[in-house]
Amino acid sequence: MITMRAFQSAAPLALAAMLALFTAAAAQQQTEPAKEPTKQTEPSVKKKSTKAKSTKDTKDTKETKEKTKEVKEKKPATPKAAPAPGGGQPTLLGQFGDWGAYAAASGGRKVCYALAKPAATQTEPAGKPRDPTYMFISTRPAENVRNEISIVIGYPFKPGTEATADLGSAKYAMYTQQDGAWIKNAAEEARMVDAMRRSSDITITGESGRGTKSSDRYSLKGLAQALDRVAQECK
Repeated sequence: MITMRAFQSAAPLALAAMLALFTAAAAQQQTEPAKEPTKQTEPSVKKKSTKAKSTKDTKDTKETKEKTKEVKEKKPATPKAAPAPGGGQPTLLGQFGDWGAYAAASGGRKVCYALAKPAATQTEPAGKPRDPTYMFISTRPAENVRNEISIVIGYPFKPGTEATADLGSAKYAMYTQQDGAWIKNAAEEARMVDAMRRSSDITITGESGRGTKSSDRYSLKGLAQALDRVAQECK
């Protein structure tokens, strides 16, 4: 387990590397445009002896063409990501409820993480603009780091302030730097992750350098499955 002093000295590097991975995987999800199906060959219409039958066949053929034209195949959304640090590309391992499990390479080393966006956000004063906000729980085997909780808050924190994580009746202080936050007491992290697996939501509160206060509620649906997939990929 890392000490607080070691953690603080490593925070700027971890912030730069993980934010790049984080943003690449979560902020650039796009849906591929739907493609029209290959035009079907219409069966030839056999000439009929009567005019009434010929008119009916022509009408049926017209309706078939119109229906074929209206039908378009739609592909599910495919997460797309920009290249990650070290030349890697984040790969979606699976989506579990509100949490996605990802793997990537950072500096030639494998990184896996579970990632989610807030289910609800509030700012005070209301309407203050913020960058996208996320929570991710990362595992970096080469550094012997497992299930490290991090927050990207969407604004630079007020210097010298802490963020707070409310999980049920428990509160956890979070060390802040720039727009990132981590659990202040590393000894609490494993217990917190275990509690998150069994809880329904968690709320993160913080304050910006301009005095804007925020409260972000994250759903924990699917987190346990996402973490299990992360552990399977990054052993």
